Amino acid sequence: MMSDTDTIVALTADADYPRIDKFISDSIDDVSRSHAARLIEDGNVSVNGRTVNKSAGVHTGDEITVVIPPPDILTAEPEDIPLDIIYEDDDLLVVNKPKGMVVHPAVGNPSGTLVNALMYHCRGRLSGINGVLRPGIVHRIDKNTSGLLVVAKSDAAHNGLAEQIKAHSMTREYLAVVCGRFKEREGTVDAPIGRDPSDRLRMAVTPRNSKNAVTHYTVIEQYRDHAFIRLRLETGRTHQIRVHMAHIGRPVLGDDVYGKPFKGIDGQCLHAYKLGFIHPITYEYMEWTGELPQYFRNVLERVRTDAS
Repeated sequence: MMSDTDTIVALTADADYPRIDKFISDSIDDVSRSHAARLIEDGNVSVNGRTVNKSAGVHTGDEITVVIPPPDILTAEPEDIPLDIIYEDDDLLVVNKPKGMVVHPAVGNPSGTLVNALMYHCRGRLSGINGVLRPGIVHRIDKNTSGLLVVAKSDAAHNGLAEQIKAHSMTREYLAVVCGRFKEREGTVDAPIGRDPSDRLRMAVTPRNSKNAVTHYTVIEQYRDHAFIRLRLETGRTHQIRVHMAHIGRPVLGDDVYGKPFKGIDGQCLHAYKLGFIHPITYEYMEWTGELPQYFRNVLERVRTDAS
């Protein structure tokens, strides 16, 4: 049911579009494609008086009505949590997230997250496109994955960064210690990822309700039972590296979901060490490389010692 506080936008298509979510994001300022998809899924979009799905096409002359609800009441609170900020300007910042920190509040993690820390640091200057519980969050990394991620402070920056992620043009490279050895120095895993049909809390390589996923890897060092590798994401699916490495029989060391625990660390030995993109406002290409965190260096020392 519509509320008095909803914003109603009436549009008329002046050309054919293959997908309605793209039409809406192109037609309404500050509505990203992902936001448009959520509006459609929630039944807030109609075409010629009928609700549609996000993959529906739009034809010239179609009448589209978009109902945009007001933002949810913000339940996340600013918290004075130290941040390792690599770069910051008026539109974005790059932060080095520590292992063990959740990116945004959720059930079971209402506080102590990166978002709580960002709200305190940025004093309200964060993009609102991804909603009130994920302000500024353009992409995310898992709780037990450490490393670099970019945060949008303005909606214009958010839209520009999201388009680069969608176009697979953002540089995202990871370092990992995995179980087992490789015969080849480098390779590619090209296998679709979706929800595990037998366990909805896990992801899996599956042909059912999945999306294409491509991960490139290069072996840096090999030990008796492990390998130290560099990975480059061509796509960015949930748990992509962890699922792909487990799929080829080389699970990330310490991954207690897709592999097995490793004494001394919580979760996978995986670090997002390189991040690069075209600045969405200045159009300058920028790139950062972070140092290996102490937990990762400790793991490397252990597997090297075990192999000697």
